[in-house]
Amino acid sequence: MKLVRHLVVLALLALLLSGCVQRPTSPTPTLYTQLGGESGVAAIVEDFTYRLAGDDEIVVFFANTNIDRFVTSLEEQICSISDGPCVYSGPPMDRAHQHMGITDAHFNALVEHMQQTLIDQDIPPGPRNQLLGRLARLHGEIMSLQ
Repeated sequence: MKLVRHLVVLALLALLLSGCVQRPTSPTPTLYTQLGGESGVAAIVEDFTYRLAGDDEIVVFFANTNIDRFVTSLEEQICSISDGPCVYSGPPMDRAHQHMGITDAHFNALVEHMQQTLIDQDIPPGPRNQLLGRLARLHGEIMSLQ
C-alpha cells in the first residue's frame, strides 16, 4: 500500500511540475513578414510610387529620376529596415537627397503618403507604426544637406 501511495504522489508531483515547464512559443514574425514579405513590400512601394506621381508638389523631385531604380532601391530599403533578407544597395540618404531643396513640408507629405499607402494595403497599426518609426529615423540624413 505504501508503494502505491508513493507512486500516486510521484505521479501527481510529475503532473504538477509539468505545468511549470515553459512551452516554446511561436517566434514573433519579423516586420518584413508582417508587411507581407517580398510581394507585400513590392505592393507597398508600387502604391506609394503612384501616390508620389500624383502629388504635384512631390513629383517634381523625381523629374530626372530613373523610376525603375528608385522602385528597386525603395523595395530594398524597406525590406532591409524591416528585418527582411535584403541589403540596401542604393546611395546613402544624405547623398541621394543632397541639394534637392526638400522642406519639412515635403518630408511630411511623403510620410502622409506612406501612411495612407500602408492603411490602404491593410497593414495593421502595429507593423504600420513600426515601419513609419524606422523610416522616420532617416529624417536627419535626408534633411542634412538641404
